[in-house]
Amino acid sequence: MADQTQGRGGDSAPPDITTIIDTASPFPPIRRIAMFRPFTWLRLGWDDFRESGSASIFYGICFAAMGLILNLVLSHAPQYVSALSCGFLLIGPLLALGLYDISRRIENVRSGLLGSVFSMRGRWSNIGVLALVLAVILMVWARASLVIFALFYNKGMPTMHGFLTQLFSLNNLEFLLVYACIGFIFASIVFAISWVSIPMMLDRDSDAITSMIISCVALFINVPATMVWALIIVSFVVLGFMTWSLGFIIAMPVIGHATWHAYKEVVGNAADRR
Repeated sequence: MADQTQGRGGDSAPPDITTIIDTASPFPPIRRIAMFRPFTWLRLGWDDFRESGSASIFYGICFAAMGLILNLVLSHAPQYVSALSCGFLLIGPLLALGLYDISRRIENVRSGLLGSVFSMRGRWSNIGVLALVLAVILMVWARASLVIFALFYNKGMPTMHGFLTQLFSLNNLEFLLVYACIGFIFASIVFAISWVSIPMMLDRDSDAITSMIISCVALFINVPATMVWALIIVSFVVLGFMTWSLGFIIAMPVIGHATWHAYKEVVGNAADRR
C-alpha cells in the first residue's frame, strides 16, 4: 500500500488521491479516489477535447448523427426509440474506443485520427469478449423495454407526441418508475464492468475477464466517486437528448476523454506496489 501515485505528466498525486489498494497478484493495484475527483477528470477531458480538435469532433458528430437518425427513422414508434436510445448508451463505452486512444496519444505526444480508428488492432480477441457481453445485455434490455411498454400501453402504443406528453404527466408516474428502475439495473451492470475495463484493454492489452473484474473491484472501492461520475455522465446524456442529440457533438467526446483519465488515476501499475 502506498500513499502517493503519479498525476498527469508524471507529477505527484493530488491530495484527493490518497491511497492505493493492492489487489492480489497478477492484478494491478487500485487507487482510492476522493468523491469529487470526477470533476477533475471532466476538466482533463475538456483539455483533451480542445487539444485534439477535429479528431474528437468527428466522434462527437458520429454520436449525434446516430441519435438523430434513430429519432427520425423511428419517430412513429416511441417504444423502439426509447429502447434503442438507452441501448445505444449501454454500448457507448465500447463506441468511445477511439476517444480513449486520442487521449493516450496526447499523453504520448502523438496525434492523428486514423490511428485512433484502428486503436484496437491486435486486441480484437479481448475486446470481442466484452463486446459480446454488452451485446447480450443490449438485447435483453431491448426486450425488457418493449415488455414494459406493452404492459402499460396494452391498448395500443402511443405516438411520439402522445408519449412525450404523457412522459411528464403524473398519470404516467408508475410507468416512469418501473422503466427507470429496470433501466438503472442494466445501466449499473454495464457501468460496473466497463468504466475502466475498456481503456485498460486498450492501454495494457489485458484480457476481458481480468479487466471486467478489476473494473468491478475499482467501483466498489470508489463508490462515492463512481456515483458522482455516473451522475455526471447521466447529466451529459440528458442534456444531449434535450438538444436533439446535437449536444452529443461536445458531450460524448469530453466524457470519453475524461473516462481515459479516470482509468489512468484509478488503475495503478505494478511499480506502485510496496
